[in-house]
Amino acid sequence: MSEIKNRIDFVYIFDVQDGNPNGDPDAGNLPRVDAETGMGLVTDVCLKRKVRNYIQAAKHLSEGFDIFIKEKAVLNTLIDNAHDDSEVKNAKDKTEAARCFMCKHYFDIRAFGAVMSTGKNAGQVRGPIQFTFARSVDPITTMEHSITRMAVATEKEAEKQSGDNRTMGRKATVPYGLYICHGFISANLAQQTGFSEEDLNLFWEALKNMFDMDRSAARGLMSAQKLIVFKHDSMLGNAPANKLFDLVKVEKTCKGVPRSFSDYSVTIGKENVPSNVKVEELL
Repeated sequence: MSEIKNRIDFVYIFDVQDGNPNGDPDAGNLPRVDAETGMGLVTDVCLKRKVRNYIQAAKHLSEGFDIFIKEKAVLNTLIDNAHDDSEVKNAKDKTEAARCFMCKHYFDIRAFGAVMSTGKNAGQVRGPIQFTFARSVDPITTMEHSITRMAVATEKEAEKQSGDNRTMGRKATVPYGLYICHGFISANLAQQTGFSEEDLNLFWEALKNMFDMDRSAARGLMSAQKLIVFKHDSMLGNAPANKLFDLVKVEKTCKGVPRSFSDYSVTIGKENVPSNVKVEELL
């Protein structure tokens, strides 16, 4: 399939209930928070990780859909493998040929880009898809819970406890938080990496389903709630992204503390969307 030819901006809304959506290692793995406003944060890196994990599971590393940044990967080895390809070996510009090889074989390089100058040089790739940090609509409350494990790790610990074998721990959760992330897809950069319509459809599929592939006790109940896409009728775009994002209003409808997505309303000012921009709700 051909590369995408339209600039796209999107709004991605998801929530968490009784879980930690993105722990901060600098704060004892507590949920990330804006210290000035109390709004919860989820990094772009965290969301891209979930997309990668979904693609890896959905495509089973089939040709053209391998993942470059994956668990236990040795990146320089993967870059070196590109230089072992016969077409790259015979190319005049081996760095450019290796870059094209990596874009062709790895979905996340085509989508998000990569720095591949750490081993045998395969250059750098600017990916067409970028995310902002996700930010909660309202301030979040971080709850810390004491938990008990009915076991110890070593015989020495057991002896100290006289056979009780209990160990205490802590678990941090957000009772409820609704998060909004903004994303951008550049058609110009897609032309450079080969990011296609097939890749785009797979990316939308990942955003809609990736939380179901990433369940854990620590993350509680995380769910994708809304995916609103603004598709321009040109490569450069027909309206500023921030103006389009302002048309999406998320407002609290309950009187008390929100505890579910039904406590909010999401509206789109479709009457103010420019005629040369198409708006779709994919979720």
